[in-house]
This record gives sequence, structure tokens and C-alpha cells, in this order.
Amino acid sequence: MSGEGPRVVAFGGGHGLSASLEALRLVTAELTAVVTVADDGGSSGRLRAELGALPPGDLRMALAALAGQDDWGRAWATLTQHRFEGAGSLAGHPVGNLIITALADQLGDPVAALDMMGRLLGTAGRVLPLATHPLEIVADVVGLDPDDPGAPSEVRGQVAVATTAGRVIAVRVEPPEPPACADAVQAVMEADWAVLGPGSWFTSVIPHLLVPEMAKALAGSRARRIVALNLSPQPGETDGFSPETHLEVLAAHAPDLEIDFVIADETAVAAGVTSLREAAAGFGAELVVAEVACDDGSPRHDPARLAAVYREIFAREAGDHAWR
Repeated sequence: MSGEGPRVVAFGGGHGLSASLEALRLVTAELTAVVTVADDGGSSGRLRAELGALPPGDLRMALAALAGQDDWGRAWATLTQHRFEGAGSLAGHPVGNLIITALADQLGDPVAALDMMGRLLGTAGRVLPLATHPLEIVADVVGLDPDDPGAPSEVRGQVAVATTAGRVIAVRVEPPEPPACADAVQAVMEADWAVLGPGSWFTSVIPHLLVPEMAKALAGSRARRIVALNLSPQPGETDGFSPETHLEVLAAHAPDLEIDFVIADETAVAAGVTSLREAAAGFGAELVVAEVACDDGSPRHDPARLAAVYREIFAREAGDHAWR
């Protein structure tokens, strides 16, 4: 342990990972974000298709979530998130996506590019890609064939999977055994805690478990593992899913995964705490039910409330370590 908190690796992508990072930065200074790189929509999709670039959108959002809280960090975070409008070739591109892509092109290394962006923003932690080359998400989806609703159809691409009108039953990544980012693997091996979720379950959370090197690192690390559940099902990906179904699909995709804690919002699971506790116990995990949602009724985690839960779990497990 360091004197600045436990070493934590947070997995995910998009808004879910940002929420996790905003909470975790309040608890520890030893923080690494590992971000999925399968986005094929919007600005990220265009940069990926036109330049063969690592899709930068989720990486940008993670950097912004960890940006310094001084005037410098806030100003650069705001600029990084600024999105061009209009109808020209730059329309829809956030400035940060272009900077990350340009730095990776100049330096020949996406990890070095992200580290440089981190220094520019004064980030409270490090942002790393799951893999150093783009991934493609492929899903088996039922309910798309009106003549045979139970027949699985193959749906390709993060956007298509996230917005499918059918029900996702399984996902995989292509190439099937992509090399993981070496720095991300090392961070997991050195971590005290690994946090999965919240986020898009099939396109932001589960893909980390489908990269063999990362799955092996998670299994072999001494890090304890936390799963933070979403506040509500996500249209397209997890329509109709109960909280315990989220755990069941994790187990289906990573049968060897061990979990120590599952965090759930008390309102989101009010009607099914017993079944969720049983599902968590199937992993050997303790269910922690707390108020972690924002008060405005939106399906968003409140960073301060989520941080309080992380702090309690970390402190309970840490004993009298110096970082407390």
C-alpha cells in the first residue's frame, strides 16, 4: 500500500466508468482506469475507420473525469470535451479525440499519448486502453427474426449491439485473442482492488473479461474484486434484466471470475435483495446495499455517495494500513 490510498484499477467505458472514476478519485490517489476500445460510433468510429486509430472517445471521457481540480485542469478538461458543431468535416468531433489521435500518431504509442494527455490535464491517476489495437464486439442476439424469435442472430459492432432491438445473450470480441495493453496488465497485477462497472454490461464491462491476458491477470492478481451494479437496465443491451441477471451473465462469460463485493443501490434492488444476495453468494461475494444514486431521479451514481461506499469497503479490509 502507498500512503495515498490503495492501488485501484477501474474497468469500463463511457459514462459508467466516468462515474466510477469520479467516486474513486475521492478515495485514493493510486488510481488506474482501463478502458474498452471497441467503440465504432460517432467521432471515435470515424477516426477508427479513417485513420485506423484506437477509438479515443471513452479514453477522453476517463481523462476528463480524472482531470485536475485546479483552474488549469478544469480548463483543459472543458476544452478536451468541447465538440465541434456545424456540418463540416470536423462536425461532431470532440477536441480531445483529435488531440489523443494526433499524439498517438506522433509518438507511435497510444499509451505514451494518453500519459502525455494525463500530464496536460493533471489527472488524478492514469488512463490506459484494454488493448492497443481496436476491438470489435460481436453479439448473439435473439428476437430479431420475426419467423423464429428464439433463433440467435449475429450482431457486429459496439453501436449495433448497444442499440439492438433484440435481447443479447452472449458477446465475444474479435480478434478472439487480442493482446492486452501490457501496462494495464501490470497495473492489475500490482493492484489492491479491481472494480468492474457500472456501465454498459455487454459492451463496456464484459469485454475486459474476454481478453485472455487481462482475464488471466484478474484471476492471478492479489487484488480484491468489486462489481458495481447499474441503477437500471439499459435499453437495447439489458432490457428486462434483474440485478442478479447482470451477475449471471458475468458468470456465463467468465466462469472462473471471483468477486468479493457487489455494490447495489437500495432503491434499485428494493424488491429483490434476497435473490441478489444469493446470486452474489454464488461468487463468494458480499452484497453491499446502499444509497448511491443521485437525488434527481436519473439513473446516475452520485460520486460522493459511491465514494463513501468504496471508502467503507477499503477501510474495513485494510485494517490499520497507513493509507487509511
